[in-house]
Amino acid sequence: MSGKAYRPPEQGKAGQIFDSIFLLVLVYAVLFAPLVLGLTGGGTITKTVEEPTWEALGQNPTMAAQWEKLGFTPETAAEMITTRFDYTINPWALLLTAAVILGYFIFLIKFSEKEYREVINERFGEKK
Repeated sequence: MSGKAYRPPEQGKAGQIFDSIFLLVLVYAVLFAPLVLGLTGGGTITKTVEEPTWEALGQNPTMAAQWEKLGFTPETAAEMITTRFDYTINPWALLLTAAVILGYFIFLIKFSEKEYREVINERFGEKK
C-alpha cells in the first residue's frame, strides 16, 4: 500500500445536527406526502348484494357461526364482507417510481465516485 492514507472529510457538530434534522424532516415529508396528495392506493371496491344471506356473501356455516358469535347478521356484516381493496397497479406510476429509485442510485454513485476512487487507490495503489 503506497501513498498517503485516505482521510474522510470531517463534519462539525452543527452540520451533523442539521443533517439529522433535515433527514428526519425529509423522511416525515416522504411518508406523509402520499396521504396529503391522495396517492395512498386505489381505494376500495364494494360488491352490492341485493338480499344478503350468508350463502350470498360467500360464507360457509363455520364462518357464519363466527360472525354470529360477534353479534353480526348477514345485513350488518354485508358491507365488511363485500368491501375489497383495489390492488390495481398503475403502470406509469410504477415506472416513475422505478425511474426515481434508479436515478437516485445513479446520482449517488456519480457524486461518490471521487471518494470511492480515493479509497480504492489507498487500498490497492494507483492504476498503471
